[in-house]
Amino acid sequence: MTATKTLNIRGTLLELKEPLVMGILNITPDSFYSGSRKQTEKEITERIETILAEGGRMIDLGGYSSRPDAKEVSPDEEMNRLSLALDIILRHYPDVITSVDTFRAGIARACVEKYGVAIINDISGGELDPEMFSTAADLQVPYILMHMRGTPQTMQQKVDYADFMGEVMLYFSEKIRQLNELGVNDVILDPGFGFSKTLDQNYELMARMNEFRLFDMPLLVGISRKSMIYRLLDTDPSESLNGTTVLNTFALQHGADILRVHDVKQAVEAIRIIGKLSNIQ
Repeated sequence: MTATKTLNIRGTLLELKEPLVMGILNITPDSFYSGSRKQTEKEITERIETILAEGGRMIDLGGYSSRPDAKEVSPDEEMNRLSLALDIILRHYPDVITSVDTFRAGIARACVEKYGVAIINDISGGELDPEMFSTAADLQVPYILMHMRGTPQTMQQKVDYADFMGEVMLYFSEKIRQLNELGVNDVILDPGFGFSKTLDQNYELMARMNEFRLFDMPLLVGISRKSMIYRLLDTDPSESLNGTTVLNTFALQHGADILRVHDVKQAVEAIRIIGKLSNIQ
């Protein structure tokens, strides 16, 4: 029997006995899915309430859109956006597990130390800020390690691999070793769907998700309304909920521990149904 995976959340051990849903809260004007953009106190509060009411266990806050060709955002602007939402959470929802979606070590530190953010979610795997790994080690919070090449502005120009899955697995092996040597023991793996990958590579990554069991670490899957769905189906993000649920269901069957989503209710329902099926002897 495989041991239950755990995360140290602000000194309390969180057991991942069943998959959890992480609701997305984008405090940005330009995220790829317009329905996720929240910029006023009222919009942010309503989004937090919705995530929690629908069964979300975590909230992932982002102040810098990571969509392809996203505009550069200054550190001050990113922090100002995040502070607006984090102030609300600190005042009204202090027990909620939050993660900050940033590749900047200074932003991550401020969010953890000032607002009690529990998890760092870094799309760059420490590549865009050389201080990120040591910062995660110093703060002793779980770190979401994602696979990406380049930056949000250049990532889709970096999709040539001699051995796609081999290079992705090697990337994780090397980064995990670096993090462990620094003392970061709670590492969550994110395969990076939609980042530095073609449509076919995204589906190969999904089809071979079982291979990540090798690392025996929590696995986060974030495919919510992404282009791998709407490009295949010739639709757009607003029409991609059904495709998202299909892929989330597949991911749950192949080792996903955390689903990062825009649509919390549907992801929670998928987890309940897969859980019911899994418990039938």
